[in-house]
Amino acid sequence: VARMKMYEKPVITVDAGLAEGVYAASGAGCYTASAYIHQTPQTGRGDYRIQVNGRHSADHTREAQVLTISFNRNVTYVSGGAGLISGNGTSTLKVKLSYHQNPNDNIGLGDLVVTADQGLAITGVSITD
Repeated sequence: VARMKMYEKPVITVDAGLAEGVYAASGAGCYTASAYIHQTPQTGRGDYRIQVNGRHSADHTREAQVLTISFNRNVTYVSGGAGLISGNGTSTLKVKLSYHQNPNDNIGLGDLVVTADQGLAITGVSITD
């Protein structure tokens, strides 16, 4: 007799040692968003890679979202999400997301990729539906 495993919803934890450089925002609609740069330019790769997380706290479902992320300098969008809406070459990008979101789901976008001059920092992040 084959037995099926019970589904366990994934849990996200934050290691206090990794919290440096994390930008978190709350109160922007039904999403709580945070973002941090997890890769900086290195020899042979001149881009920044950004982890964006969002928690949907609502009583509805959604099929699309808009990520708005701001920086301390102008950036060039390379890739990530479902495509750029606006802001290429400026300090604020609007990126289309296409996650199916149940009332209390999480978003984990691990590779928002941008290029910018050295010293890039995130100054704001929000997700709206």
